Amino acid sequence: MYIGELSAQSGLSIDTLRYYEKIGLIPDPTRNQGGRRVYQESIKDWITFLKKLRATGMGVKDMARYAALREMGPKTANQRRQMLEDRRDIVTAKIEELSDCLNLLNYKVDLYEKMERDGLETSSPLEAKVQTKGLLKKED
Repeated sequence: MYIGELSAQSGLSIDTLRYYEKIGLIPDPTRNQGGRRVYQESIKDWITFLKKLRATGMGVKDMARYAALREMGPKTANQRRQMLEDRRDIVTAKIEELSDCLNLLNYKVDLYEKMERDGLETSSPLEAKVQTKGLLKKED
C-alpha cells in the first residue's frame, strides 16, 4: 500500500508517517520502480500500537527507544516490559486523577440540578461566598 492509503487507514498524516520513518519508529518501506513507498499490511498493527503509546502521553523519544529495543529482539524483552510497566503506572495515576475530576463534576451537576428543581440557595462549600470578577457580568 502507498503512503496515502496508509495515512487514510491509520489516521496519521503523510508528514507524520514520513517523520516516523525518518526517526526509526517505522521501518523503511520498500520502494517500487517509480520510487514510491510501498508499505506492508502488517505495518498497520505496529502503527496502531504506536498511536496507543502516544495516547498514553509517551513522548516520541521514548517511542523511538522502544522501537529500537524491539528491533534488537527478545533479548530486550525485560527493558520493553519495564518501559510499558512505567507507562502503565503513569496511565493508572492519570485515570485516578480524571476519576476524581469526574466525581467532582458529577457532584456539581447534581447540586445545580437540585437547585434548579427546588429553587434553593446552595450551602455547598464549593460555591463562591465572595464576589468574583468572572466573565459573566450582571446585566443592567
